[in-house]
Amino acid sequence: MVNRFHIKAKSYEKTICAAIAIFVFLCIWQLVVSFTKAGMVLAGPIETLGAFFGSILQPIGTHTIEGHILWSLSRVLVGFVFGSFAGVVLGILMGWFKPVSALFRPIFEILRPIPPIAWIPLSIVWFGLGEMSKYFLIFYSAFCAVTMNAYSGVRSVDPELMGAAKMLGANNRQVFTTIVLPSCIPQIFAGLQIAVGTSWATVVAAEMVRSSEGVGWVIIKGQDSNSTVQILVGIVAIGIVGYILAVTMRAIEARLCRWSVRGK
Repeated sequence: MVNRFHIKAKSYEKTICAAIAIFVFLCIWQLVVSFTKAGMVLAGPIETLGAFFGSILQPIGTHTIEGHILWSLSRVLVGFVFGSFAGVVLGILMGWFKPVSALFRPIFEILRPIPPIAWIPLSIVWFGLGEMSKYFLIFYSAFCAVTMNAYSGVRSVDPELMGAAKMLGANNRQVFTTIVLPSCIPQIFAGLQIAVGTSWATVVAAEMVRSSEGVGWVIIKGQDSNSTVQILVGIVAIGIVGYILAVTMRAIEARLCRWSVRGK
Protein backbone atom coordinates (compact mmCIF):
# COMPACT_ATOMS: atom_id res chain seq x y z
CA MET A 1 0.00 0.00 0.00
CA VAL A 2 2.85 2.40 0.87
CA ASN A 3 4.64 1.76 -2.43
CA ARG A 4 1.41 2.22 -4.37
CA PHE A 5 0.79 5.50 -2.54
CA HIS A 6 4.29 6.75 -3.39
CA ILE A 7 3.84 5.80 -7.06
CA LYS A 8 0.54 7.71 -7.24
CA ALA A 9 2.10 10.70 -5.46
CA LYS A 10 4.98 10.79 -7.95
CA SER A 11 2.51 10.51 -10.83
CA TYR A 12 0.51 13.48 -9.56
CA GLU A 13 3.72 15.41 -8.98
CA LYS A 14 4.84 14.84 -12.59
CA THR A 15 1.42 15.85 -13.89
CA ILE A 16 1.42 19.07 -11.87
CA CYS A 17 4.97 19.92 -12.97
CA ALA A 18 4.06 19.28 -16.61
CA ALA A 19 0.98 21.49 -16.34
CA ILE A 20 3.02 24.30 -14.75
CA ALA A 21 5.70 24.01 -17.45
CA ILE A 22 3.11 24.23 -20.24
CA PHE A 23 1.40 27.20 -18.56
CA VAL A 24 4.71 29.05 -18.17
CA PHE A 25 5.59 28.35 -21.81
CA LEU A 26 2.24 29.71 -22.99
CA CYS A 27 2.67 32.83 -20.83
CA ILE A 28 6.15 33.49 -22.24
CA TRP A 29 4.83 32.94 -25.76
CA GLN A 30 2.00 35.44 -25.17
CA LEU A 31 4.38 38.01 -23.67
CA VAL A 32 6.78 37.71 -26.60
CA VAL A 33 3.94 38.17 -29.09
CA SER A 34 2.40 41.08 -27.15
CA PHE A 35 5.51 43.11 -26.35
CA THR A 36 7.98 42.42 -29.17
CA LYS A 37 7.99 42.71 -32.93
CA ALA A 38 7.49 38.93 -33.13
CA GLY A 39 3.78 39.65 -32.88
CA MET A 40 3.90 40.99 -36.44
CA VAL A 41 4.71 37.55 -37.86
CA LEU A 42 3.65 35.16 -35.11
CA ALA A 43 0.21 34.41 -33.72
CA GLY A 44 -0.21 34.20 -29.97
CA PRO A 45 -1.27 31.13 -27.97
CA ILE A 46 -4.80 32.42 -27.37
CA GLU A 47 -5.42 32.95 -31.09
CA THR A 48 -3.71 29.67 -32.00
CA LEU A 49 -5.55 27.53 -29.46
CA GLY A 50 -8.82 29.21 -30.36
CA ALA A 51 -8.24 28.39 -34.03
CA PHE A 52 -7.23 24.84 -33.11
CA PHE A 53 -10.40 24.13 -31.15
CA GLY A 54 -12.42 25.90 -33.83
CA SER A 55 -10.92 23.63 -36.49
CA ILE A 56 -12.47 20.66 -34.70
CA LEU A 57 -15.82 21.83 -36.08
CA GLN A 58 -14.79 24.13 -38.93
CA PRO A 59 -13.06 22.28 -41.80
CA ILE A 60 -9.63 23.22 -43.07
CA GLY A 61 -9.97 22.36 -46.72
CA THR A 62 -12.16 19.28 -46.98
CA HIS A 63 -11.63 17.96 -43.44
CA THR A 64 -11.69 19.17 -39.87
CA ILE A 65 -8.42 18.91 -37.95
CA GLU A 66 -9.33 15.52 -36.50
CA GLY A 67 -10.00 14.30 -40.04
CA HIS A 68 -6.52 15.40 -41.11
CA ILE A 69 -5.02 13.74 -38.04
CA LEU A 70 -6.79 10.48 -38.83
CA TRP A 71 -5.50 10.57 -42.40
CA SER A 72 -1.94 11.02 -41.13
CA LEU A 73 -2.36 8.32 -38.49
CA SER A 74 -3.69 5.84 -41.05
CA ARG A 75 -0.56 6.34 -43.13
CA VAL A 76 1.66 5.99 -40.09
CA LEU A 77 -0.09 2.80 -39.02
CA VAL A 78 0.55 1.01 -42.32
CA GLY A 79 4.20 1.98 -42.63
CA PHE A 80 4.92 1.54 -38.92
CA VAL A 81 3.45 -1.96 -38.68
CA PHE A 82 5.25 -3.33 -41.72
CA GLY A 83 8.50 -1.48 -40.98
CA SER A 84 8.54 -2.58 -37.34
CA PHE A 85 7.82 -6.19 -38.22
CA ALA A 86 10.61 -6.27 -40.81
CA GLY A 87 12.96 -4.50 -38.39
CA VAL A 88 12.31 -6.94 -35.54
CA VAL A 89 12.84 -9.96 -37.81
CA LEU A 90 16.04 -8.65 -39.39
CA GLY A 91 17.44 -7.32 -36.10
CA ILE A 92 16.91 -10.61 -34.29
CA LEU A 93 18.31 -12.62 -37.19
CA MET A 94 21.41 -10.41 -37.37
CA GLY A 95 21.92 -10.68 -33.63
CA TRP A 96 21.44 -14.46 -33.46
CA PHE A 97 23.00 -15.70 -36.71
CA LYS A 98 26.51 -14.46 -37.54
CA PRO A 99 26.21 -15.17 -41.30
CA VAL A 100 23.07 -13.01 -41.49
CA SER A 101 24.88 -10.24 -39.62
CA ALA A 102 27.89 -10.48 -41.91
CA LEU A 103 25.65 -10.27 -44.98
CA PHE A 104 23.12 -7.59 -44.00
CA ARG A 105 24.70 -5.40 -41.32
CA PRO A 106 27.16 -3.56 -43.64
CA ILE A 107 24.27 -2.63 -45.95
CA PHE A 108 22.10 -1.63 -43.01
CA GLU A 109 24.86 0.53 -41.51
CA ILE A 110 25.15 2.38 -44.81
CA LEU A 111 21.40 2.98 -45.06
CA ARG A 112 20.77 3.79 -41.38
CA PRO A 113 22.33 7.30 -41.28
CA ILE A 114 20.33 8.44 -44.34
CA PRO A 115 17.30 10.45 -43.13
CA PRO A 116 13.90 9.46 -44.53
CA ILE A 117 13.35 12.85 -46.15
CA ALA A 118 16.42 12.26 -48.33
CA TRP A 119 14.47 9.45 -50.00
CA ILE A 120 11.50 11.65 -50.93
CA PRO A 121 12.64 12.38 -54.53
CA LEU A 122 13.40 8.72 -55.23
CA SER A 123 10.20 7.53 -53.57
CA ILE A 124 8.22 9.77 -55.91
CA VAL A 125 10.12 8.37 -58.91
CA TRP A 126 9.61 4.77 -57.74
CA PHE A 127 6.06 4.92 -56.40
CA GLY A 128 4.58 8.10 -57.84
CA LEU A 129 2.74 10.83 -55.92
CA GLY A 130 0.19 8.52 -54.31
CA GLU A 131 0.07 6.79 -50.96
CA MET A 132 2.79 4.21 -51.69
CA SER A 133 5.56 6.79 -51.56
CA LYS A 134 4.40 7.87 -48.10
CA TYR A 135 4.15 4.26 -46.92
CA PHE A 136 7.69 3.62 -48.15
CA LEU A 137 9.12 6.60 -46.26
CA ILE A 138 7.38 5.63 -43.02
CA PHE A 139 8.40 1.99 -43.50
CA TYR A 140 12.03 3.03 -43.88
CA SER A 141 11.88 5.30 -40.83
CA ALA A 142 10.41 2.61 -38.55
CA PHE A 143 12.55 -0.16 -40.01
CA CYS A 144 15.86 1.55 -39.22
CA ALA A 145 14.94 2.39 -35.62
CA VAL A 146 13.55 -1.04 -34.75
CA THR A 147 16.24 -3.09 -36.50
CA MET A 148 19.08 -1.52 -34.56
CA ASN A 149 17.36 -1.93 -31.20
CA ALA A 150 16.36 -5.53 -31.88
CA TYR A 151 19.93 -6.33 -32.90
CA SER A 152 21.36 -4.61 -29.81
CA GLY A 153 18.85 -6.44 -27.61
CA VAL A 154 19.95 -9.86 -28.86
CA ARG A 155 23.65 -9.00 -28.64
CA SER A 156 23.31 -7.68 -25.09
CA VAL A 157 21.98 -10.96 -23.67
CA ASP A 158 24.33 -12.26 -20.99
CA PRO A 159 26.42 -15.06 -22.59
CA GLU A 160 26.97 -16.64 -19.16
CA LEU A 161 23.21 -17.00 -18.79
CA MET A 162 22.97 -18.74 -22.16
CA GLY A 163 25.94 -20.95 -21.26
CA ALA A 164 24.31 -21.94 -17.97
CA ALA A 165 21.09 -22.86 -19.79
CA LYS A 166 23.01 -25.05 -22.23
CA MET A 167 24.82 -26.76 -19.35
CA LEU A 168 21.40 -27.62 -17.93
CA GLY A 169 20.46 -29.32 -21.19
CA ALA A 170 18.73 -26.57 -23.16
CA ASN A 171 19.21 -26.66 -26.93
CA ASN A 172 19.67 -23.59 -29.15
CA ARG A 173 15.95 -23.27 -29.84
CA GLN A 174 15.10 -23.37 -26.14
CA VAL A 175 17.81 -20.84 -25.32
CA PHE A 176 16.50 -18.56 -28.03
CA THR A 177 12.82 -18.76 -27.01
CA THR A 178 13.25 -18.74 -23.22
CA ILE A 179 16.24 -16.46 -22.72
CA VAL A 180 17.11 -14.40 -25.80
CA LEU A 181 13.62 -13.30 -26.85
CA PRO A 182 12.38 -12.28 -23.36
CA SER A 183 15.66 -10.46 -22.71
CA CYS A 184 15.54 -8.38 -25.89
CA ILE A 185 11.85 -7.40 -25.71
CA PRO A 186 12.52 -4.23 -23.64
CA GLN A 187 15.08 -3.12 -26.22
CA ILE A 188 12.62 -3.83 -29.01
CA PHE A 189 9.98 -1.70 -27.28
CA ALA A 190 12.53 1.08 -26.94
CA GLY A 191 13.02 0.88 -30.70
CA LEU A 192 9.26 0.85 -31.28
CA GLN A 193 8.85 3.99 -29.24
CA ILE A 194 11.56 5.74 -31.26
CA ALA A 195 9.99 4.42 -34.46
CA VAL A 196 6.58 5.86 -33.56
CA GLY A 197 8.08 9.32 -33.17
CA THR A 198 10.16 9.17 -36.34
CA SER A 199 7.25 7.72 -38.32
CA TRP A 200 4.98 10.55 -37.20
CA ALA A 201 7.61 13.14 -38.17
CA THR A 202 8.19 11.42 -41.51
CA VAL A 203 4.53 11.34 -42.54
CA VAL A 204 4.25 15.07 -41.86
CA ALA A 205 7.27 15.72 -44.10
CA ALA A 206 5.88 13.43 -46.80
CA GLU A 207 2.49 15.16 -46.74
CA MET A 208 4.17 18.51 -47.23
CA VAL A 209 5.56 17.33 -50.56
CA ARG A 210 2.36 16.06 -52.14
CA SER A 211 -0.96 15.48 -50.44
CA SER A 212 -4.55 16.65 -50.35
CA GLU A 213 -5.15 15.92 -46.66
CA GLY A 214 -3.21 15.28 -43.47
CA VAL A 215 -1.47 17.43 -40.85
CA GLY A 216 1.45 18.14 -43.18
CA TRP A 217 -1.01 19.41 -45.78
CA VAL A 218 -2.53 21.76 -43.19
CA ILE A 219 0.88 23.32 -42.56
CA ILE A 220 1.91 23.66 -46.20
CA LYS A 221 -1.45 25.20 -47.14
CA GLY A 222 -1.03 27.64 -44.27
CA GLN A 223 2.32 28.59 -45.76
CA ASP A 224 0.78 29.02 -49.21
CA SER A 225 -1.90 31.35 -47.81
CA ASN A 226 0.58 33.12 -45.49
CA SER A 227 -1.50 32.09 -42.46
CA THR A 228 0.73 31.65 -39.43
CA VAL A 229 -2.35 30.69 -37.40
CA GLN A 230 -3.05 27.68 -39.64
CA ILE A 231 0.63 26.70 -39.58
CA LEU A 232 0.62 26.79 -35.78
CA VAL A 233 -2.64 24.81 -35.67
CA GLY A 234 -0.88 22.06 -37.62
CA ILE A 235 2.15 22.26 -35.34
CA VAL A 236 -0.03 22.01 -32.23
CA ALA A 237 -1.78 18.96 -33.72
CA ILE A 238 1.59 17.34 -34.43
CA GLY A 239 2.78 17.93 -30.87
CA ILE A 240 -0.39 16.66 -29.20
CA VAL A 241 -0.64 13.51 -31.32
CA GLY A 242 3.09 12.81 -30.96
CA TYR A 243 2.77 13.03 -27.19
CA ILE A 244 -0.27 10.73 -27.17
CA LEU A 245 1.57 8.18 -29.32
CA ALA A 246 4.59 8.22 -27.02
CA VAL A 247 2.44 7.81 -23.90
CA THR A 248 0.49 4.98 -25.54
CA MET A 249 3.65 3.09 -26.45
CA ARG A 250 5.01 3.56 -22.94
CA ALA A 251 1.75 2.23 -21.45
CA ILE A 252 1.85 -0.84 -23.71
CA GLU A 253 5.46 -1.44 -22.73
CA ALA A 254 4.64 -1.12 -19.03
CA ARG A 255 1.88 -3.70 -19.36
CA LEU A 256 3.79 -6.23 -21.46
CA CYS A 257 7.22 -5.77 -19.85
CA ARG A 258 6.38 -5.47 -16.17
CA TRP A 259 9.67 -7.12 -15.21
CA SER A 260 11.78 -4.51 -16.98
CA VAL A 261 10.13 -1.10 -17.35
CA ARG A 262 12.33 1.79 -18.32
CA GLY A 263 12.13 5.01 -16.36
CA LYS A 264 9.13 7.20 -17.11
